[in-house]
Amino acid sequence: MGRTILVLLLAALSLPTWARTPRDVDMTWWQDSKYGLFMHWGLYSVIGGEWKGKGGYGEFVQLNAKIPVKEMWEVAKTFNPTQFNAEEWVKYAVDAGMKYLVITSKHHEGFAMYHSEASKFNIVDATPFGRDPLKELSDACDKYGIKFCVYYSLGRDWEDPDVSSNWPRVGGRSNDWDFPDEANKRFERYFERKLKPQVIELLKNYNVHVLWFDTEGPCSPSQSQALIDLVEQYRPGCLINDRVGNGLGDFVTPEQKVIDGISREPWESCITIGTNWGYVKRDTVYKSPEVIARLLTDIVSKGGNMLFNVGPTPWGTFQPQAVEYLRKVGGWLKVNGEAIYGTRPWLVYGENFARETITIKASDKPDEVKDETAKGTEPDIRFTCKPGVLYVIARSWKKPRVTVQDLLLTPEQQITGVELLGYSGKIDYTLRGNGIDMALPEKYHPEVPLYVYKLTLSE
Repeated sequence: MGRTILVLLLAALSLPTWARTPRDVDMTWWQDSKYGLFMHWGLYSVIGGEWKGKGGYGEFVQLNAKIPVKEMWEVAKTFNPTQFNAEEWVKYAVDAGMKYLVITSKHHEGFAMYHSEASKFNIVDATPFGRDPLKELSDACDKYGIKFCVYYSLGRDWEDPDVSSNWPRVGGRSNDWDFPDEANKRFERYFERKLKPQVIELLKNYNVHVLWFDTEGPCSPSQSQALIDLVEQYRPGCLINDRVGNGLGDFVTPEQKVIDGISREPWESCITIGTNWGYVKRDTVYKSPEVIARLLTDIVSKGGNMLFNVGPTPWGTFQPQAVEYLRKVGGWLKVNGEAIYGTRPWLVYGENFARETITIKASDKPDEVKDETAKGTEPDIRFTCKPGVLYVIARSWKKPRVTVQDLLLTPEQQITGVELLGYSGKIDYTLRGNGIDMALPEKYHPEVPLYVYKLTLSE
């Protein structure tokens, strides 16, 4: 017992700490869901990473190529995603085992992907498509039983003349080619004229379960609180992430990385399937199903959710390889999902036998592309638990037996049963002190090689 207390004390010293003021809101559904689909879709999807014969751009193409707003209106005239099918998109998420969906309602270019009365710069009024994809997706999510959520760029809007920035220089992340007078930009005018009305539209007109803000920018504490007050007024219970700004929000959102230890506070890691958030023609190398499942199990073992991003094409489709990879992870979850959904972290998140080195490429676009996630497949162990059950996840295991050095069980806890999810036969196992040695059946070869042992415990 003393050893267990020592392990917990040592682990507590390395836990992440968040500067966050929690709301009194029920987060059970979100914390039980674990896995969501993120989709960045907008005019940058039409451009696809190439502008006037030059490539190398991502979803920040308007900023990096300094595209005037009037030319973005011309791009909008070519945006006609006639192959978009909301039910098909939602079925992709369901087949992948995802429990909620977050889509960009307005990214940094200021273009609304829904019918906004607050700005004509939107997909219904400015494009030949003339439909509201957010309404169709919201209805489809209700039909298929997953939660509909929306992203909204708070502190950046390159269509609006009053949104300034001071990072990494004055005007460094705002539209200073159309609107160069940074000193006379007034964020409060944008906040009242466009931002608040659009947030109210989203809350009133769609069944939103999470309002996922991005880039707080010059948003003041009172403005952040005003947005939370709007949520309380129009959609009580809707969750808000930390990017509403100023230490507020219900959960924190590390981007393109996974934290190093367990956090019992709500957190969600947002990660791309490829290199970019939106559709980019050159972005064709995706994380494999094994790597995706490893990321998910790592995050869940540490108490977090994974919001996994795929950038839809300008035609309204998903890249076939992305669909295939997500379905394979969904197949793994059909067998092993009980070790993911509704679980909580164990006393430690796992046992590592090989520390992976993560290579981070230097970039001159420091907030555009930074993938710091692990992509190796070295064998290791992760843990999750439910009352009376400990799950041991042997990731990318290659040996005929799985050995756990220390389960950290108390003297009162006894193992009363061991089974391997997806395998109908009996599992041979041997207890070694407070560890366990379990057979990995030679003939069991799932497509995604993460093996989940279910240890039933007496309490």
